[in-house]
Amino acid sequence: MEWQPDEQGLQQVLQLLKDSQSPNTATQRAVQQKLEHLNQYPDFNNYLIFVLTRLKSEDEPTRSLSGLILKNNVKAHYQHFPATVADFIKQECLNNIGDTSPLIRATIGILITTIASKGELQTWPELLPQLCNLLNSEDYNTCEGAFGALQKICEDSSELLDSDALNRPLNIMIPKFLQFFKHCSPKIRSHAIACVNQFIIGRAQALMDNIDTFIEHLFALATDEDPEVRKNVCRALVMLLEVRIDRLIPHMHSIIQYMLQRTQDSDENVALEACEFWLTLAEQPICKDVLSGHLVQLIPILVNGMKYSEIDIILLKGDVEEDDTVPDSEQDIKPRFHKSRTVTLQHEADGTEEGEDFEDDDDDDDDTLSDWNLRKCSAAALDVLANVFRDDLLPHLLPLLKGLLFHPDWVIKESGILVLGAIAEGCMQGMVPFLPELIPHLIQCLSDKKALVRSIACWTLSRYAHWVVSQPPDNYLKPLMTELLKRILDGNKRVQEAACSAFATLEEEACTELVPYLSYILDTLVFAFGKYQHKNLLILYDAIGTLADSVGHHLNQPEYIQKLMPPLIQKWNELKDEDKDLFPLLECLSSVATALQSGFLPYCEPVYQRCVTLVQKTLAQAMMYNQHPDQYEAPDKDFMIVALDLLSGLAEGLGVHVEQLVARSNIMTLLFQCMQDTMPEVRQSSFALLGDLTKACFPHVKPCIAEFMPILGTNLNPEFISVCNNATWAIGEICMQMGPEMQPYVQLVLNNLVEIINRPNTPKTLLENTAITIGRLGYVCPQEVAPMLQQFIRPWCTSLRNIRDNEEKDSAFRGICMMIGVNPGGVVQDFIFFCDAVASWVSPKDDLREMFYKILHGFKDQVGEENWQQFSEQFPPLLKERLSACYGV
Repeated sequence: MEWQPDEQGLQQVLQLLKDSQSPNTATQRAVQQKLEHLNQYPDFNNYLIFVLTRLKSEDEPTRSLSGLILKNNVKAHYQHFPATVADFIKQECLNNIGDTSPLIRATIGILITTIASKGELQTWPELLPQLCNLLNSEDYNTCEGAFGALQKICEDSSELLDSDALNRPLNIMIPKFLQFFKHCSPKIRSHAIACVNQFIIGRAQALMDNIDTFIEHLFALATDEDPEVRKNVCRALVMLLEVRIDRLIPHMHSIIQYMLQRTQDSDENVALEACEFWLTLAEQPICKDVLSGHLVQLIPILVNGMKYSEIDIILLKGDVEEDDTVPDSEQDIKPRFHKSRTVTLQHEADGTEEGEDFEDDDDDDDDTLSDWNLRKCSAAALDVLANVFRDDLLPHLLPLLKGLLFHPDWVIKESGILVLGAIAEGCMQGMVPFLPELIPHLIQCLSDKKALVRSIACWTLSRYAHWVVSQPPDNYLKPLMTELLKRILDGNKRVQEAACSAFATLEEEACTELVPYLSYILDTLVFAFGKYQHKNLLILYDAIGTLADSVGHHLNQPEYIQKLMPPLIQKWNELKDEDKDLFPLLECLSSVATALQSGFLPYCEPVYQRCVTLVQKTLAQAMMYNQHPDQYEAPDKDFMIVALDLLSGLAEGLGVHVEQLVARSNIMTLLFQCMQDTMPEVRQSSFALLGDLTKACFPHVKPCIAEFMPILGTNLNPEFISVCNNATWAIGEICMQMGPEMQPYVQLVLNNLVEIINRPNTPKTLLENTAITIGRLGYVCPQEVAPMLQQFIRPWCTSLRNIRDNEEKDSAFRGICMMIGVNPGGVVQDFIFFCDAVASWVSPKDDLREMFYKILHGFKDQVGEENWQQFSEQFPPLLKERLSACYGV
């Protein structure tokens, strides 16, 4: 007997569906409660599917909504549906997939894939065969509905479909889909390509077996009249470029010609898919060979795609010039992610610290339209191609650029400035001769009457900041800085934002070159504090923090402190403990505290206290949540991470002065908990703080060492690179303070450190910190560490040869020398590496130089003159020269 709805029950469900379309929030709340109540009846879901598939008297939105509520129920509690209910729903779906309404077909398709992804592909064996069978239907609606459902299943379950679990259905499905590439309906053709496209990236075997047919069929559809079909063809070719370039190479010339046309397609979605092709091609080794002959066509097309479209200009309010008094709407403000502190060392090459995982942050200009569009894709493609072709790109670009940059139409002029910024990285060498003329023109564009021209000029100038700083300051740096500071106070919010970001880039490049202008810079930044709306305030904090990082202790002048600190502290006092705006402000204060050093003392007490409170509150909330997850919310641990990092900044900036603050707080107890947190970023920041406190006020750390060392030992796990890095660094700092008392703890950490230094593919920063810490352990406990010398001497020497002379390097090399004294045999086989590491010192302290001298001469005397001659023949000439000049060997 088939299930039939009860009339009264049906009316109740229909009323609920009507109410849930009401905008009134009270009604919405009542609907939610009613839903929860009805979900206790097993056959409530039968009513929902009945309305969707059979109740043709109702309007489509109501029927569709019924299906979507059912979909949510399936997601939440499908495993509790009685078998009869589940079977009824599945049967109804398959029987009605050909509904005459496209909306109802789509809803049923969503419902089918939701059931399928609940593990039902295995237990609903008739689903795929029946859907594939329905594709043969003469009825368009049935064929389209079945294809829609299959496309959704392919999207949601592509890996499962290509596994043995289901007996490899793709062997039947893919050839079946390929037949429909020639179907008379564009919608069906489009579904067919979209289904096959799901299996390209995963290289499904069934597709690889049919790859040539697939490519042939794609070519046949290349000029299809339907934009959706063309879009899917382009998408397929872009993915094939990544996984099966070998099959495309024979046709590459015609594919490129085709993509050149499609990148200019009248449908922007097609053009955008096609434009991705250039981005992907640029990553392939063959790019230069296959594309160089086509640049003459491609470059003008990309440049043309970089103009704002009319719709962009409307969305960006391109005709609104002044909006700086309009408050920001909250959804405009992107969530911020705090990047936890990682301890790194200074390198030989330049004074910058290298982060391993730097992210590319010149997110093009208009990120409020953060949807990927043709303009952004074209600019990104030009950027990557400039990096591939370098200056060979310029002959195709320069003739165009002049016309663009001086064009009377602002939209075209704006796109020219974007072009100039996009090629900055790749074509820098070739652009240098033109910059003395271009940079002043761009600086002039900073005062253009159109806000969108002013904002793009900010971005493009920041891309050439490195060159600007390399010239005499009066030529470009001073005029650029003066104009950028005016733009920071622009009447348009987008320009303020672009100027602030550009200024932060300029600060990073110019560093202490900015010191003469500090007073003027601070006046502007502080004035902006009173002027900015919410979103740009967050970027302003970043500009101030970067300024402090760039000029360092030069900021520590009473007049500068007097300008900068009051507005920062005022903001600090306005913000509540649960306000996420604290993140950028805490990061900014951390940089300022590090730069001001003792100048920050008058402000440190309330800042320190609040950080400790934030850590304490977060830990307490986490504890409540762990005990009663149903009653309490999980805390946002970013508050604790940012607070720990600011405490690190305070300890680093204030040095010994932080002692009285630590003495009056329970920070060591809190740190003990943070170091054992489940979240890696919390541990990472805890170990950074532990190292900074060890340097600043060890007497407070020392009583905890017995408890802390085992935790440090377990975190020497390179699976979490940054946690491991900071734990390693902290152990090294603790060694220097503990001296010989470190002895009981050596075995807790030594084996892990030696294992890490010998691991292939360990990031450079971690290798360097590991080497320093092994050296420091050997410095304080040579008897314990020296026996393992032979197991680490070689990677130890190679990882420290590029580090600049500094305290950390000094203590580590003293440790190595002492260990060689205890176990000279441990270094014999790798002595050439030791010689090379010694030669990397520019000016070691006298007593360290003496230690090197003794070891080198001791070795030479040990092996005898003749053997030494033979041995030193292997040295590169530079090494030979340095050793004989500095140590007479």
